[in-house]
Amino acid sequence: QAQLVESGGGLVQPGGSLRLSCVASGSISRFYAMGWYRQAPGKQRELVAIITSSGSTHYEDSVKGRFTISRDNAENTVYLQMNSLKPEDTAVYYCNAVRIGGTYWGQGTQVTVSS
Repeated sequence: QAQLVESGGGLVQPGGSLRLSCVASGSISRFYAMGWYRQAPGKQRELVAIITSSGSTHYEDSVKGRFTISRDNAENTVYLQMNSLKPEDTAVYYCNAVRIGGTYWGQGTQVTVSS
């Protein structure tokens, strides 16, 4: 079992920045991949960024160059630094963790980009 708790969402103006955090209950080294997904109203949940246990990263095309995913194994935390935010980034952002035998989700944190 694992619990993931996201934080850091909020309301920001276009062009602004936010940093999301996902704290896991226990060592994140158990997971071979962790990531961030988002779901906007009326749309399917989509992958935003992932990071593997070796540190490899992958980003959805629309966030490349603006978002950065990172992990701090000592703090059992994965971050998503979001810069140059756009209104179309508005969504609920979910943390995800995958290991052999299980996939885990956080409860989500709302990000709203609006002037």
